Formats: sequence, structure tokens, C-alpha cells
Amino acid sequence: MTEVSVEVVQTSSLGDRSYLAHDGQVAIVVDPQRDIDRILALAGRLGVRITHVAETHLHNDYVSGGLALAKLTGAQYLVAADDEVGFDRRPVADGDEIGVSAAMRLRVVATPGHTFHHLSYVLDDIGEPVGVFTGGSLLFGTTGRTDLLGKQHAHTLAEHQHASARRLADLLPDGAQVWPTHGFGSFCSATQADAPESTIGRERTANPALRLETDDFVRETLAGLDAYPAYYAHMGARNTAGADLIDLTPIAAADPAELAARIEAGEWVVDLRSRKAFAHRHLTGTLSFGLDGPMSTWLGWMAPWGTPITLLGDSEQQVADAQRELARIGIDRPAAAATGGYEQWAGGDDTRLAHLTTATFADLAAARAGTPSHGLPEVDVLLDVRMSNEWRTNHIDGAVHIPLPDLPARLADVPPGTVWVHCGSGYRAAAATSLLQRAGRHVVHIDDAYSDAAGAGLPIVSGN
Repeated sequence: MTEVSVEVVQTSSLGDRSYLAHDGQVAIVVDPQRDIDRILALAGRLGVRITHVAETHLHNDYVSGGLALAKLTGAQYLVAADDEVGFDRRPVADGDEIGVSAAMRLRVVATPGHTFHHLSYVLDDIGEPVGVFTGGSLLFGTTGRTDLLGKQHAHTLAEHQHASARRLADLLPDGAQVWPTHGFGSFCSATQADAPESTIGRERTANPALRLETDDFVRETLAGLDAYPAYYAHMGARNTAGADLIDLTPIAAADPAELAARIEAGEWVVDLRSRKAFAHRHLTGTLSFGLDGPMSTWLGWMAPWGTPITLLGDSEQQVADAQRELARIGIDRPAAAATGGYEQWAGGDDTRLAHLTTATFADLAAARAGTPSHGLPEVDVLLDVRMSNEWRTNHIDGAVHIPLPDLPARLADVPPGTVWVHCGSGYRAAAATSLLQRAGRHVVHIDDAYSDAAGAGLPIVSGN
């Protein structure tokens, strides 16, 4: 066998992976993200020419860079024949074989489930299967979710998903590698798994699709599905039409007066610094979506689609990194940006600055017991902004539940008084408290791990 290699290009902020497979001379790219400069740089370092770009499916969680990459490199663009798209491609279907080079061959396998026309690609090295690019089909310890095309299709697609996973397992040897696109934090995954790599043999023992009978698998899969980001509604249409090259040129700079005007207009002015930096001091009316967490997922989910977004960062690099992440989900050109720090953003006017009170679950327990410490206020409302599945598993007794993505439209549903806000680790609670603070509410950000709540003496209950 030749030395066919598969390089992984991770996009951890979205929980996805793209792949570049090569034999030292030519390469095929599978499911590339929008920012194809990473792929081009990798191909350049390896000294290989990209001749094929393959999509496992029309993606719902990001804007694909496949069409732009194929145009730029002259590569053949492999897209399911049954998908109706608005661009030229090489239509492929179950049973097709694509000779990439003398050593490399792709075999197309129909694996419906995540979508109706989903494909997987078996990679052969001189006729021997070395692995399979599974997209949103067979993932590490799970499968892709089946409800993204509408709840009315979820049951049927779950049945297809089960059959597709079984088909791949029957087709390939235990040692074949599994290379999924989703499953590393992506909301396209039915559940999450921590495995860094896997094989068909491992999946036979670890994956519910290969352990459970159809009815049990469908029931478990549908029961585990929770909400997914609202921006997904725009991704499928964008990918069906085909996206052009990404534009990552610098964003227009905003001075303090412009920032004040945008905040006064109710626009989304986003602070990219860490939540601890935000709590210490920030520009009044701004929102905390730290770049050290899944910024693009939550911001893209919560901000009204098409609303002007302004980015505030410590440095030009921080803003550029955020711009790249947002472009991956179709937010191509933020309205404005500013760098430096809160003093510059406020134009030296300290009256335009605010801070955020923070606490731990131990502080919450003490405040609930009537002995608040560190000058913390009383607890009028405890708001849990975790997702519904997290809430149903267990939650703090007496808490009010509003999932973070629902909060912008449900601010009026938060009971009156001082609101203590928590999530699972502190990131989502920072976004929620900043949103409530912008709305004029008195808030406390519980910046703590929810796993510590019970140990702090807080009563935990399960169910709705």
C-alpha cells in the first residue's frame, strides 16, 4: 500500500471537522468550512494539488466553502445527484467510484438519515478500504440528528439513520477509520462524544445505532433531541445556492460616538473579551460573548438575523478571529468594530462604564439562607438558562427556567427583582446577565460550575 494520509482540519467552535486526504501528490477535501484559506495553506505545506472536493450533504450548521474551493483550484465538486443546487457540480450517487489517483479511490455510499440525500465516501488505498468519511451519519458513539429538515421527518430519517449506520458497518472491516464531520460539540450531533478518533470495530461496541434494534434506536434518538441554533434555518438555503469566496477584509472601525449611537439604537454591540474581564468593567449596554467560548453559536442563535453586529476586542487579531467565526455561519460583514479596551470605547467617560456582580453557588446558598456574603444582594429570582434537556435531567429547586436562546424574546417573562443567573459553567450565564443588564435589570452572574451546586447545599430536583 502507498502512504495515503488523512489530515484533520478542526473547527472546534462549531464542533466540526473537515478532511484533506492525499497521497503526497494529489488531494481530496471533504466538507470544507467557509474559510478555505486554512485548507489551501495545508495543501501548500504538504505540496499537494487539490483535485476533488466532496460534500457529504448540504450542511445546516455552517456555510460550506466547497464551491469556492472547487472554483479556485479547478477541482471536481462532488455533490449528491439528488440534491437540487444552483451551481455546476459533478453529481454523484450510491455505487459511484471516483478515481482520485493511481492509489486513491472514493466509493460513494448512500447513507440517508441526517438528510434524505446524505452520502458517505469510502477511501480506498490501492483497492483496500482505509476509512470512511461519514459526514453526519455514523459519528463517534452517536449519529447525526434527524430533525433538521423538520420534526415531521425526524422519525423517518431516524429509521434511515439506523439502516445507514448498519450498512457502513457491514460494508467495512473493523479496522477501517471513521471520519465524521459532526459530533465534537456540534448541534448537528444527536448526542456528544469525547473520543478523538474511532474505527468501525469500536463503533460496533460503542454506537447505539449498531447496538440497538431499529425501534429502540429511533425512540432514544428522538427523545434526546433538543433545540438547535436558529441560524440553521439560513444555512441550507445558502449552501443550496452556493456561497462565494469569503471576505475577511478588516471591519470598519467605530469611534466612541458611533459606539454610543449603536448602543442607544439597541443594536448588538458584542464584547469579545473573557467574561471575567467583562464583569470587571465594560461599556454599558454591551453584551458578553467571549471569544474563549462558543461565541458564534450563541450569538448567531440569539441575535435577530440580519441585525447589525459590532465587535469589541482587546486586539485587531481578536476581532479578526471573531469575524472569521461569524462568517462561517453566514454573518459575513459585521457593521463595525473597536479595539483596545473599555476606557477607549467610553471615550474616557467613566459614566458610560458598568460592572457585573459575580458569585458562586456557595454564595447563592448563603444568600438563600439569609446570610449573603461579600455585600451580595438577596435572591429574588434564580434564573437557569441551560437547555431543556439539561433542565429535565435536574435543576435547582425553585429556579425559573428560560433557555438562553429564548431569553431575548422572553425578557418580560423574568419575574421582578434581583435576578441571579446560572448555566452549566458560566459562559451562557454571562451572555444572559449582560442581556438582562442591558434591559435595566439588577443581576448577579453565577460564574461557577453547575456540578458544584449540590455540594454547596442547594436542593436539586429532576423533571419538568
